[in-house]
Amino acid sequence: MSHQLEIDSVIKSFGRNRVLTDIYLRCETGDIVGILGSNGSGKSSLLKILFGVERAEQKFIRIDGKIYEQPYLINNEIAYLPQDSFIPRYMTLFDAVKCYLKNEDKVKLFFDDPVINFLQYRKSTQLSGGELRYFEIMLILSLDVKFVLLDEPFNGISPVNIESVKEMIIKSAQQKGIILTDHDYRNVLDVVTQRYLLSDGGLKNIRDKEDLTLWGYMSEGMVEKLSF
Repeated sequence: MSHQLEIDSVIKSFGRNRVLTDIYLRCETGDIVGILGSNGSGKSSLLKILFGVERAEQKFIRIDGKIYEQPYLINNEIAYLPQDSFIPRYMTLFDAVKCYLKNEDKVKLFFDDPVINFLQYRKSTQLSGGELRYFEIMLILSLDVKFVLLDEPFNGISPVNIESVKEMIIKSAQQKGIILTDHDYRNVLDVVTQRYLLSDGGLKNIRDKEDLTLWGYMSEGMVEKLSF
């Protein structure tokens, strides 16, 4: 069954600085929507507003046509990977997975992954930043939800694990809709089915790589090295 997530008419300011102006975005099951943008453009704020944990002067969030003020409060609708770690420092990875997945078979299957299999009884403080990020991405994508928001998923990931993360995202999109943002634009462009640039408070649809130059995100030399 296909599902649809929409956020519409978003207005967000910090003091006198308006960072989001009349934003509209739609994501359906099977979509991987990538949002590019410079530092301070509002990418993280948009994801937090969509999840329901950050206020906006105006917003309308709809899932399958139904309006939600705070979607994260509704079971099985939406999950969010923040930039900062969300696993409690005192908790082992095994206990965290049991807490989130609540199914012994799913927990066992989860730790079949070779990257984290030997880490399951360690606490988050005993992991490297890349190991912890990999684990949290995998955990969020394993949740039984319709939509997943990923804020900077590639940040800190070891180069040897980048391909595994991209494969996880693509595989999860077979059943979920995914919206992600990251400064690592090459890996973002490798996995997405839709591309947007957040600039001057608005979302610009990136139909071809020349649009990235048109909107001032990349130089012509950088764009020539891209393929999508």
